[in-house]
Amino acid sequence: MKTITSSDGESPLTFPTDFPIKVMGKRVDHFAQEILRVVRVHAPDFDAATVELRASSGGNYLSVTATIRATSREQLDALLAARGKDVLSDPRLTERADA
Repeated sequence: MKTITSSDGESPLTFPTDFPIKVMGKRVDHFAQEILRVVRVHAPDFDAATVELRASSGGNYLSVTATIRATSREQLDALLAARGKDVLSDPRLTERADA
C-alpha cells in the first residue's frame, strides 16, 4: 500500500479537500458501478454528480474518476488501497472485454 506523504512524512494536503480518485480497467459490465461502490464505502457522502467516465480510443478500457470530499490522509490511504484489491478480486471485472 502506498501512502500519500510529503518528504517530511506529513500530508501535503489540507483536509477537508476535494480529491479525484481515478481508476482504469477493462470496459466490462459493472466496472463503473463497482468502483463507485468502493468509493461509497470510504466516502459515504460522495456525490455521484462528480463522476466522469471516459472510454479509451479503442473502446476496450474505461476510466472512472470520482471526486470525493476527503477528510483525512487515512481515509485516502484506505480508499486507494481498497480500489484495486476489491475490483481485482471480482471476476466480473477481470474478464476479457471482448469475450
